[in-house]
Amino acid sequence: MELSPLTPLKQSGDVLFLMLGAVMVFAMHAGFAFLEVGSVRKKSQVNAFVKILTDWSVSTVVYFLIGFPLAYGISFLKPADQLMQGAMGYDLVHYFFLLCFAACIPAIISGGIAERAKFWPQVIAGAIFAGLCYPLFESLIWGKNAALLQGVFKSIGGLEFHDYAGSVVVHSIGGWIALPAVILLGARKGRYQHGKSHPLPISNIPFLALGSWILAVGWFGFNVMSAGNLEKISGLVAVNSLMAMVGGVLAALVAGRNDPGFVHNGALAGLIAVCAGSDLMHPLGALVTGAIAAVIFVYGFQFEQEKLKIDDVLGVWPLHGVIGTWGGIAAGIFGQKIFGGMGNVSFVSQLAGSLTAVLFAVASGLVVYGALAKTVGIRMHEEDEYNGPDLAIHKIGAYPEDHIR
Repeated sequence: MELSPLTPLKQSGDVLFLMLGAVMVFAMHAGFAFLEVGSVRKKSQVNAFVKILTDWSVSTVVYFLIGFPLAYGISFLKPADQLMQGAMGYDLVHYFFLLCFAACIPAIISGGIAERAKFWPQVIAGAIFAGLCYPLFESLIWGKNAALLQGVFKSIGGLEFHDYAGSVVVHSIGGWIALPAVILLGARKGRYQHGKSHPLPISNIPFLALGSWILAVGWFGFNVMSAGNLEKISGLVAVNSLMAMVGGVLAALVAGRNDPGFVHNGALAGLIAVCAGSDLMHPLGALVTGAIAAVIFVYGFQFEQEKLKIDDVLGVWPLHGVIGTWGGIAAGIFGQKIFGGMGNVSFVSQLAGSLTAVLFAVASGLVVYGALAKTVGIRMHEEDEYNGPDLAIHKIGAYPEDHIR
């Protein structure tokens, strides 16, 4: 069959489209870094930056060699000229784009375990999650093995599980994996004393806000570019992402009583929740979805910290785990035509898929962190934790001139 003269132009356009999306999502990892740096104490800022960059780099290698082939059955262990055969190397840039999703898993976990986790055991854990655990679940929802699990959801709810841009596949998985890690690590020294909560101060609200803004801007690459090519781009996805973000900000502003941490995380809560159904919902449905997500985060964070006494530094379990689950379920509600959505989505399938992810993630977190805790250990020595991971691990603080005598 003879190709159209426009085919090379279309193929190169799709490669450029997806590459720009990959770069936007890659930039979100700077957002993860600044969000964590602003939320920890000064003695842990350098560690946050180095952790995120190291996890990104390790994820790049393991997802290239193991994760992407596991999820999609495409291997890059062949000569470069063969990698470029057909579609202008689209598979390569597709790997880059989806790597940015996989690398979110250790980045999410990093915020929960901050200030007291050993460095190298966490690097190992991140490699396992980005190279094995996450790609396995990815393959069952989006990849080469999707027919297996999606067939189960279809038999239960009448339709397959729908997760357009990863509320469940990315965020829920990352947040629920983090929960066992945070619990096994235990609270930071001084966080809870004699059964009472003693919140530890954060170091830098402008950095926290900068992290939120970087993430929010990059999120439009996360959601919109999930179309995969120019033909499928959707203005509905873009506006739904915007509305969910704004809904999260406004709801957090009220529920969090003007607290800047809640406001900036409220934006992220809305964006996390809308990922799954951003191609289905009416913009007003997305607004409500984001608002509910922010309320879940505000009260969920307080419940986690004060009632359950779980020292999840950035609140990644309620923010990514619980709200990611809400996003999967919300797609089954506000994606329905009765709420102005596109339809062709099953609430039962969405509920089943969202809960399946919870079970998979918690089991993965327990196995990996349980094994590391029993072998190499996952918590810093008490003296190192007191001095802070910046000096204990990296031998330099965030503000070196402060140490000049």
